[in-house]
Amino acid sequence: MEPEEALFLAMRSGVDAMSQRRRICQEEEEQQPKMMKNKADEEEYWHSSKCTAFTFDDEDDEFSRLKESKLAVNSIRQLVEEDDDDDVEKVSWTGEPVGSISWSIRENAGSNQKIDKEPVFPRIPTEPSTLNKSQSGLSLSSLFRGKTKPENFQSFSDALSDSVRIYAPELRKPKSEYKDYVCDWSPEETVQRLLQGKAVSLEKFRSLQDKLLLLDLAVAAHDGNVITAVLIYLKRSLSKEVLFRELQSRQTALRHFIHYLTESREQKLLLELLRALGRTEEMALLQYNEHLSLTDENKKRDFLKSCLSLPFSAEDSIHIQDHYTLLERQIIVEAADRHAERGGKVEIFQRFPRKASILNMPLITTLYYCCFYHYGEPEGTFSSPLNVRQTFKISEKQYFVTALAARAKLKAWSDVDALFTGRNWFGFTRKKSPLSFQRVVDILQRNSAPTQVLQDYVALIDDAELRISLAQKLKCHDIVINTFRDMKDRQMLLAYRGKVEPGSAPERKIDDLLNNQQIRWKN
Repeated sequence: MEPEEALFLAMRSGVDAMSQRRRICQEEEEQQPKMMKNKADEEEYWHSSKCTAFTFDDEDDEFSRLKESKLAVNSIRQLVEEDDDDDVEKVSWTGEPVGSISWSIRENAGSNQKIDKEPVFPRIPTEPSTLNKSQSGLSLSSLFRGKTKPENFQSFSDALSDSVRIYAPELRKPKSEYKDYVCDWSPEETVQRLLQGKAVSLEKFRSLQDKLLLLDLAVAAHDGNVITAVLIYLKRSLSKEVLFRELQSRQTALRHFIHYLTESREQKLLLELLRALGRTEEMALLQYNEHLSLTDENKKRDFLKSCLSLPFSAEDSIHIQDHYTLLERQIIVEAADRHAERGGKVEIFQRFPRKASILNMPLITTLYYCCFYHYGEPEGTFSSPLNVRQTFKISEKQYFVTALAARAKLKAWSDVDALFTGRNWFGFTRKKSPLSFQRVVDILQRNSAPTQVLQDYVALIDDAELRISLAQKLKCHDIVINTFRDMKDRQMLLAYRGKVEPGSAPERKIDDLLNNQQIRWKN
């Protein structure tokens, strides 16, 4: 190229560069007012808001606040929609489009190199990390519109959760919890944990020697709960023969085991235990107690009949026999009296209707019932009081008290008087009682006996002072007057004259005695 042409091209390129620079300056001057305007608008938007701060003088209602909040949200949505442009291609800091092949190769290489350089336990930064919008592929409009999360964000959140899960430190547990309580506890430690109320398993102790050692240690600890817990395990893990044999030499454990079986109502196993120990009487009494759970009278009678063959003691056998005989008699009498009461032909049931059934009543109650409703029946009937007395060998005193209370309740004073009538060697009748006459008077008084009946028995009291006291209390004036006469106490008779009604029969009787010249008074 010639020098003239080279000089011309250089001058032309310089002119073009100057013109291009002048054009760029003009464009910048034209754009500067717009930028200043946009900046002013932006500052005005951020420094001005329709949402006012809260003050106590604010009198706006809830509807105005809600309207302002809605306008603010709509303005933010418009701003986001203006900034968001789905057609704009996202590029990285190097200027390459995000998602291209070259970008993916560089990103993978950088991530692998970073992983190789990271230590085993990376330090988690305390400052919050920021993500570039172009790198993350996220936009504010996508969050507002509820778009699905892109794959890059999902992978980032998964990696973050994995790093937290892998590298989060764990608290060290106490050493005692690393010990296997099922296998590692010794018998001594096991009993100690039971005493402390801690969880422990006894399944580790499988040999008979270990089980018996555990039982002996529990007994030595003198704790009933621990002994019972070990016995329950032995009951489940040992045969009955072995368990019964070993308990014979351990009386404390045996008593706990019998009590446990009694409370848990394992009657069958308890009977087998007592039979194996040779305690037949206790076994029989335990089986006899099962009648308490029976409610049907006929079934209970049959059960008591089967108990007669059990190995009771001599005294207990008599009681079991009497129980069976009494229940059998009660069933017969109850059926007959129920039929008679429904028929309405027996006067005693009409005057005094029955208030309860006689079934399962005690022996004395049954005797009282028979004395009340069947007193005059012959001795050969089941309901006769004399038959009941003879069958169950009731003592004379017990029979007398029961019959006296029953007949006095019915106001049958002739039957009451017949109870006291007896004959001496010479054939004379006289009143006698297995009870003291003071007790007889008390029974008659509780049943509202008339004064004429009471004074006959008050007069039979041997103690003079007691007789006078009861006679004054019951207003038996003749008894008091006759007692003072027998005592030849004129002063007491004069004093008692002031206590009776003037002009009454007792006053006249006292006057006759005071005027009697044949009586030698002692004062």
